[in-house]
Amino acid sequence: MNKYSIFLFLIVISVSSLLGQEVSTKKDSISNPFSALNDGPYIFIESNKLIQKKIINGEILSKELKADTYDTIFVPDKHVFKDVKKIAVISDVHGQYDLVIELLKNNRIIDENLDWNFDQGHLVILGDVFDRGDKVNELLWLIYKLEQQARKVGGRVHYLLGNHEYMVLHNDLRYIHKKYRLTSRLLYLEYPKLYDNTTVLGRWLRSKHTIIKINNSIFVHAGVSKEILSDTDFQLDTINEIMRSSIDISKEELKATGFYKTYYGSNSLIWYRGYFEDNLTDKDISDILEELDSEHIVVGHSSYKEIVQLFDQKIVGVDSSIKLGTYGEMLFIKNNKYSRRTLTGQRKKFSRTPSIKNE
Repeated sequence: MNKYSIFLFLIVISVSSLLGQEVSTKKDSISNPFSALNDGPYIFIESNKLIQKKIINGEILSKELKADTYDTIFVPDKHVFKDVKKIAVISDVHGQYDLVIELLKNNRIIDENLDWNFDQGHLVILGDVFDRGDKVNELLWLIYKLEQQARKVGGRVHYLLGNHEYMVLHNDLRYIHKKYRLTSRLLYLEYPKLYDNTTVLGRWLRSKHTIIKINNSIFVHAGVSKEILSDTDFQLDTINEIMRSSIDISKEELKATGFYKTYYGSNSLIWYRGYFEDNLTDKDISDILEELDSEHIVVGHSSYKEIVQLFDQKIVGVDSSIKLGTYGEMLFIKNNKYSRRTLTGQRKKFSRTPSIKNE
């Protein structure tokens, strides 16, 4: 065999070896789809103890905690607040933990240690923390922590439930990130079981409102329609209790009557898009506001590239497409003056019309 033939032979052997390693690596990845999975903690409530489960590199780490390590009884907060000097609002964050951290830091809601930094201000989260992104659980624990820290200094965090919270809790998993399908498989639990009434976060979620009023503004995930006002005896406390009670009733049972259409249909508080799509008049909006005894309604759910306003700021849409993971904004209300705040913390005026919609 001449030198040239030997050289070619060595190249073939080397390439074959590398290809073999690549195939082997792929086989290992396929045989163990959990190897890169990191998730948790999930805290499960037992009679006299708590069980914490974390997933680190595909391994389940279980730890027994004392029963008083976390609260297990959560009482709903008030649903009406007056004389609040400053309010910050975000919506539809959909598991985008890193982007939310950047937005909260740059607007001085939290500090570098991710602790509360908004004094006696109120932070309102208009729902849809769940689905799409891969850091839902991290966001839930951040909100849980900030809620406790804010209360200690006279502030508040209001986490309102949106359609995606109710979807997950009712086992509609069309939009969950693939990561959470792996978590469910590894823990041998359906995804909603990670947030059911036997978990700390599950009980905490079941204490949350769907709609609140602060000063002269209503805050709700999607909106208040003329239809829901006419079809119900619309009182904030009653509506919130009805929505909380519906969480642990199956979708089939809810659909067996007209309940589902009223409280979960297209004109409901968690699905309505009429302000942006139904060509409503100023009188339509004024009539709704008069019945609510409010001057503004602040909503999420309908996505735009920035925070938008309609009807001379009577309606403010806060869903600035954080779900896409690249940009997001925050609404600031200070002394009843409304303004946009960008991802870098700049103050911006509202665009005149919401002509830059994101689907």
